[in-house]
Amino acid sequence: MIAINWFDVIPVALTFLAIAFVQVLNVYLHIFSDNTKSTDIVGTVTESDCPISGNADATTPTSAKNGSLSRKTSNGKLEKQASILDSDSHEDEDTLSLENLFPCDQTEIYASKKISFIIDELIQTEVNYVNNLRKGLANYGKLHQCEDLPEGLRGDQRQQLLLGNISEILELHDKEILPLMLRNQRDLKGLFDEFATHFEKNNFYCYVDFTMGKKSSMQLRQENREWLQSYQTTIKDKLGIDSFLVQPIQRLTRYPLLLQQFISEFYKTGISCKPVLSAVCKLETRMRRQLDVVNQAEEIPNIDELNELDLQQQGHFRRSTEFDAQHFPTKKRYRAKIFLFDRCLVCTEVRKRRLAYRQHYSWEHVELQRPLELTTANANKIINLLVKQQDKDRTKREEYSFVASEASVVKQWLLATHKIIEIARHEQSKRDTFSLPMDLVLGVVLAIWLIWQYL
Repeated sequence: MIAINWFDVIPVALTFLAIAFVQVLNVYLHIFSDNTKSTDIVGTVTESDCPISGNADATTPTSAKNGSLSRKTSNGKLEKQASILDSDSHEDEDTLSLENLFPCDQTEIYASKKISFIIDELIQTEVNYVNNLRKGLANYGKLHQCEDLPEGLRGDQRQQLLLGNISEILELHDKEILPLMLRNQRDLKGLFDEFATHFEKNNFYCYVDFTMGKKSSMQLRQENREWLQSYQTTIKDKLGIDSFLVQPIQRLTRYPLLLQQFISEFYKTGISCKPVLSAVCKLETRMRRQLDVVNQAEEIPNIDELNELDLQQQGHFRRSTEFDAQHFPTKKRYRAKIFLFDRCLVCTEVRKRRLAYRQHYSWEHVELQRPLELTTANANKIINLLVKQQDKDRTKREEYSFVASEASVVKQWLLATHKIIEIARHEQSKRDTFSLPMDLVLGVVLAIWLIWQYL
């Protein structure tokens, strides 16, 4: 028999109580953060998918709701402002009718020769795309094995600059996109829904990374053009490395064009299958959004005078927008392009073909406001950026005023900032929550049991 005293029982009891307390605290913090989540985020900006109408290209963002009013304390230019960060928000949602939730007979769709041809082209071009990427990597992915490789192409870093992340793009299409197309050839709604999920999960961000590295790749190819052309002749590649590296952007551009043809034929034939039409509209909208981001990302390498700011460390790039900017501390006015990243907002000045870096602000240090009481029609085109001060009074300094050409530009910009701040706060809530991993809990329980049995 083993004698048990209070010295044995108390440590075990305290351990169990500590584990239980941490888990209860973790649950409480999650509930608390969920309840308070809607009280301090970017103002409401929703965007509907392409409507069920003849215009497949339409995108209709709705206006932002008015937030709480806060009195301005500096310069006396505006009596009141609406704080965007203090108003309610909703995620952009797909408008679904009840009939969209039920399957429909798709045989009528496949009976249309033109629609069947478009679907076959979508799948066959995907097969060709995967094969071309695989062949291109086989041709140019092992240049380090060439004995006469010039010094400018030697090393893993130069190889990475030359080809970018094209192997990641190949893996996405080879492992995910092509298989989903093949298994859903007779279920178009399933095909479009699964495809859209990859855009919603931002799996196509690899194209943004590829575009941001395009300028460095082109410079490297230009510097070693003579050797690359000789190598192209040696391996009997008729198209060359330039044709290989332009295929990702060509493919991403081709997707929405094929879907627009599909939607157009859908209306012309008068097919009644709204679930499929809703799914293809949703996918086409997400494709166009991603293509916009990819095109905007091409300008990021053109930003000069970054000094020590490393844009690669600022998270995902989300959007760039041009404004007429006024920087209040220096009283300067200039044409600006604002780049939104997950961790910060970057302000640049547009100078013909280049961009000059001016300032950047972390999201937790800024507040965005809209002047609601301006009597002019330009009120909906203006966004003010305020920097939160670190002193005890918690005051805010007016930093920038951004004026857009159209009110719709501001709405789209607010939609992007809304999503970024949602992501940032979700990550922050994870960091602020203290929890014990389940494997640690089980390990502690096992250790206590062993001590109880053998001491």
